Amino acid sequence: MKSISLKLQDQILKETENLLDHLKTSRNKYINEAIDFYNQYQKRKLIEEQLIKESKLVAEDSMKILKEFESLEDEA
Repeated sequence: MKSISLKLQDQILKETENLLDHLKTSRNKYINEAIDFYNQYQKRKLIEEQLIKESKLVAEDSMKILKEFESLEDEA
């Protein structure tokens, strides 16, 4: 496990300390869980952005294919 130095804004530290008293958990565990949660959130955002990008590409191709089918129907 790596050790890091962390600078928190005074208000954030005060809120965190208040929560820790009520949650009966260590500051280290709390910060690890918070960072893990935020990492998962960011991963989901990246996946969502990729899906949106790829969906647009698929939609463009689908419209081209649909137009091709429509032109074939018009010829028939």
